Amino acid sequence: MSDATPERIAEALERLAPAPAPVPDFGAAPGFLWHPDPDRLEPVAEINRVDVSLLIGIDRARDTLLANTQRFAKGLPANNALLWGARGMGKSSLVKAVHGALQVEYPALKIVEVQREDLPSIGRCLDLLRGAKERFLLFCDDLSFSHDDAHYKSLKAVLDGGIAGRPENVVLYATSNRRHLMPRDMIENERSTAIRPSEAVEEKVSLSDRFGLWLGFHPCDQDAYLAMIDGYCAAYGVEVAPEELRAEAIEWQATRGGRSGRVAWQFFTDLAGRHGVRLG
Repeated sequence: MSDATPERIAEALERLAPAPAPVPDFGAAPGFLWHPDPDRLEPVAEINRVDVSLLIGIDRARDTLLANTQRFAKGLPANNALLWGARGMGKSSLVKAVHGALQVEYPALKIVEVQREDLPSIGRCLDLLRGAKERFLLFCDDLSFSHDDAHYKSLKAVLDGGIAGRPENVVLYATSNRRHLMPRDMIENERSTAIRPSEAVEEKVSLSDRFGLWLGFHPCDQDAYLAMIDGYCAAYGVEVAPEELRAEAIEWQATRGGRSGRVAWQFFTDLAGRHGVRLG
């Protein structure tokens, strides 16, 4: 007969159970990275970002997100935001730049980055943030879902919060190349093969409707592309004759097959390197 007692069984189960994640010192850094297994929030002392003034050609999105974030930092109502659209047009850069612009005035405003593949653990992350005196921008970059991807159900925990509700001190900012977070061909395919087409993908498509702000980013024209480069040159003190700068910038974008904020920054990085200017 086993000599196991309820007390010994309880002790064994306690040893097998994972220890609760420690609550970090949120005052130690402006930002954190969420890692599951084991659960932890890794502090990021220096966030990789550009000054918000260097983001050219996205004025409406910049002003809207800045105002929404400032209200949130003040403890006022604010919306979750979905930044969607063309690649390389500054969606993730804007989120980080807005946080940086407000952090001096609102040091309790923190940013927490969550990877898409870690969304199933998001509830445990929210448990760590809930009740803290700081306020958190929960940031998920390059968010999208395929037709057989169930991760979107975890995202609803942030947007809706279940019976507990989303923590009052957390707002979600996500970026995506797709306004509805899933490919259009998959939406149409599921509608065409479903018994009830109107309900086939309603849950996934309506996920984007749960974001109070939709901020669209569209491909830039040549004037906006050149204005971005001019802004970088002025900010970092790189002096090049206008005709030479224009010719080199246009040649660079031609080799890349398109224009975007990312292409403009890549050109300027090369330009600054050739002129011996440090960007750090």
